[in-house]
Amino acid sequence: MAAGRRDRDALSLFADELKAHRDARGWTQADLAAKITYSESLIAQVETCRRAPSKDLAKALDKVFMTPGFTEETPDSPGSPGTFGRLAAKLRNLPFPASFRSFAPYEAEAVALHVFEHSLIPGLLQTEAYARAVLATRPNTAEDEIGNLVAGRLARHAVLWRDDPPAPILWALIDEGVLYRPVAPTDVMHDQLRHLAEASVRPNITVQVVPYSAGGHTGLLGACTIADLDGSPSIVNLEDIADGRVTDDAATVSQVTLRFNSLRSEALPKGASRELIVRVAEERWQGSAP
Repeated sequence: MAAGRRDRDALSLFADELKAHRDARGWTQADLAAKITYSESLIAQVETCRRAPSKDLAKALDKVFMTPGFTEETPDSPGSPGTFGRLAAKLRNLPFPASFRSFAPYEAEAVALHVFEHSLIPGLLQTEAYARAVLATRPNTAEDEIGNLVAGRLARHAVLWRDDPPAPILWALIDEGVLYRPVAPTDVMHDQLRHLAEASVRPNITVQVVPYSAGGHTGLLGACTIADLDGSPSIVNLEDIADGRVTDDAATVSQVTLRFNSLRSEALPKGASRELIVRVAEERWQGSAP
């Protein structure tokens, strides 16, 4: 409840500004939607704080209302945000679960990310359909909120494909059981594993599978992500049934790093891991449902 109230308070700043600008021009929600080629439903959801505004929506609003500070992008200039762009920037972490928001900026700034997952495909490597299937299991979560969470998760993927600054090195370890866990329909699982294998070909992405033969390893106690930062101590995101926590405590970071390296020593090599992922995709998830 508390987290939801804080979200609503933050979103209300954007919503109030939007309604004030719209009312000043005598426009209905339908009028505004037509002018910026967005749906009336979306405008209503943003104005009632049921949906976080996207960067593109903020830019469209800045343009149509000609807000202070807004300039359009040109071949020689990146442009600058206006009122709505500046407000949206402050809300950029809202589509993430509350426990992850403080970690999101570190993930975006990291020079290297070390991820271990014991039950799911890592979020940075999830397809949209797989992410939706995973996030749809959250209790007491409305469909539009799930949509926001999916959008937020997909937006995180950009960090792996960027050129400037250089994309971080991603070292992802996954337990072999992840490949077989039916968290989504057969076709979604197949496409997800193929996507995982294809992503692992990129020079900045390494995916390794910790095989069943590793037995009851310590990674089964929980998933984690270590963000290595340029010029600053590393920071860790720990996941658990209560959504997890973020910490920069040196002793905890050292302990998690030690366990990650121990798991990495148990993992299959990169090439063998990719071959296993493709084989499971075709043998387990191709064709009829299990």
